Amino acid sequence: MQFLFLSLFTLGIVGVDQLVKYLIVSNIPLFGQAPLVPGIMKLTYVQNTGAAFSMLQGMQWLFVVIFILLTALLVFEYFKKPMPFAKFERFCIAAVYGGGLGNMIDRVVLGYVVDMFQTEFIKFPVFNVADIFITCGCILLMVHIAFFNKEFWKEEKK
Repeated sequence: MQFLFLSLFTLGIVGVDQLVKYLIVSNIPLFGQAPLVPGIMKLTYVQNTGAAFSMLQGMQWLFVVIFILLTALLVFEYFKKPMPFAKFERFCIAAVYGGGLGNMIDRVVLGYVVDMFQTEFIKFPVFNVADIFITCGCILLMVHIAFFNKEFWKEEKK
């Protein structure tokens, strides 16, 4: 039953991500801008063929390979050799995976990732909904494992 909820959560993330990207592409021209929260954030339509700060520009094959390896690792871990992750941690992993899947869909279908959120108060890369879920999922997962999941750190007794 947990797998069903995790799958639906992941698909929901992908759905919201793809919907926002569709709305941006439909309503803002490439490199066009629209205010979102004046002085804090604006919408800027950008096509990104790399990662944050345009690192690994044009290396789509590498992102596909990493995503396939991550998928295989997650399937193996969940079904063959489960680790002592709490339910909350599994939802964090699903958030990261959902964000990755949203960006992977763009990479495979379009050849680039649609980014749209640009901060005005700090120089930061333009990002999208998928990036938010990836980043928040990673941070929450690390914090929860480090401070709240005592089971994760127990050594197996032989």
